[in-house]
Amino acid sequence: MNDKIPDLVSNRKATFNYQILETYEAGIILQGTEIKSLRDNGGNLQDAYVKVDDQELWLVGCHIAPYRFGNLNNHPERRERKLLMHKREIAKIKTALQEKGFTLIPLAFYLKNGRLKVRLGLAKGKKTFDKRESIKERDENRNISRAMKR
Repeated sequence: MNDKIPDLVSNRKATFNYQILETYEAGIILQGTEIKSLRDNGGNLQDAYVKVDDQELWLVGCHIAPYRFGNLNNHPERRERKLLMHKREIAKIKTALQEKGFTLIPLAFYLKNGRLKVRLGLAKGKKTFDKRESIKERDENRNISRAMKR
């Protein structure tokens, strides 16, 4: 995806807990004040995942905070939200998810041409030793960059 587009909300633990094999872009159906809340960085993707249900993608477990200036018409915080993708892509994802250990997780919400998009990642869970290697690699890179500054 395009790295120049800033994320409104990102799932920072996703790359630590999962190995991301492939990324996809999907649209999302929102209601009411959800977009205003997301533009205010009022979302959380930590426990969210995507399920395929009868050729449709659904975002489950995503938390979008109530809009500060909303009233009685404010949106529910946690609800299943429909994602929009082409049927070919959904079929491809569905076959990939049938393999053991694969899951589809949301990585970020971002705006593209004024529309909210969701970056999805086809992921496989990391084992504990893989996580330790990630920590070790991150610390090594940090030490190298500190040494280069001096």
